[in-house]
Amino acid sequence: MLEILDLPALALNCLFSISRVMAGVSMAIVIGIAVGLSRSILPAGLKRNKLVKFLFEAPKFPPPIAWIPFVILLCGIGEFSAYIIVFIGAFSPIFTSTYDGAESVSPAIRDCARSLEIKGARFLWQIIFPAALPQIFTGIRVGVSMGWMSVIAAEMISGQSGLGYSIQLNRLNMQYDLMTVDIVMIGIIGFLLFESTVFLQKKIIPWHEAGGM
Repeated sequence: MLEILDLPALALNCLFSISRVMAGVSMAIVIGIAVGLSRSILPAGLKRNKLVKFLFEAPKFPPPIAWIPFVILLCGIGEFSAYIIVFIGAFSPIFTSTYDGAESVSPAIRDCARSLEIKGARFLWQIIFPAALPQIFTGIRVGVSMGWMSVIAAEMISGQSGLGYSIQLNRLNMQYDLMTVDIVMIGIIGFLLFESTVFLQKKIIPWHEAGGM
């Protein structure tokens, strides 16, 4: 097996997959946190509104792989489509954890902020966001894992490079030993991506213990 293993090609496919998941997850982090925090400051009546709840909650139930044909139809086959699929996979856990974290901020802290006239964007940034950070990182860890699985699925279906594409190519060529190498690399990289979020959490909020796998 080692004699026919193309290490440069394997390394390139790893880099392609990692770059796609990093791009898609980065978008999901920015947008997911923004939308989650924004939802948390909606009036109580709107939060309880069934239509509003449906609009926020329903899109997270279709699995990311179900969106692939639709994304290809709209965006074609290419890098942008892969980014969107990763974004879809990572967005829901980040958004949900951000919202749950923001909602968990105690009324006493909220009342204290209001008494100090901390309002609007300042209230979100200085009060809600720091308090929600532990749960936000929980969402990011899940989002990174979902994004990694999503990019592999997207590459297997419509990719021209990456580890998912390599699995399909090796399957068609009946090179099952090389396909096994791809699967092992997917597991190793997925684990390292997950652990990198745990490392970042320990650096950014060292007072809160990060959860493991």
